[in-house]
Amino acid sequence: MKPSKFKQQNCVCAQEQPEYLPLPAYKSEDGIVTTCWRLSFAERIRVLFTGKIWWQTMTFNKPLQPQKPSATNPLEQKNEK
Repeated sequence: MKPSKFKQQNCVCAQEQPEYLPLPAYKSEDGIVTTCWRLSFAERIRVLFTGKIWWQTMTFNKPLQPQKPSATNPLEQKNEK
């Protein structure tokens, strides 16, 4: 799984941090950060058969922030309402 560019992105997180992958993102005024990830063909097949995606979050021993995975672009859903 790799970070993917998308039309609404307005920043790139960790762009100057070589220990991390650059992460295209959309940062909204209300503090919500949206990112997009692309699965490889093998990952798509694995998800198709298992129905599972594993998710790790680096908290650096701080409280876990709320997260909301989605199979659809939440920025486009907002515009439809």
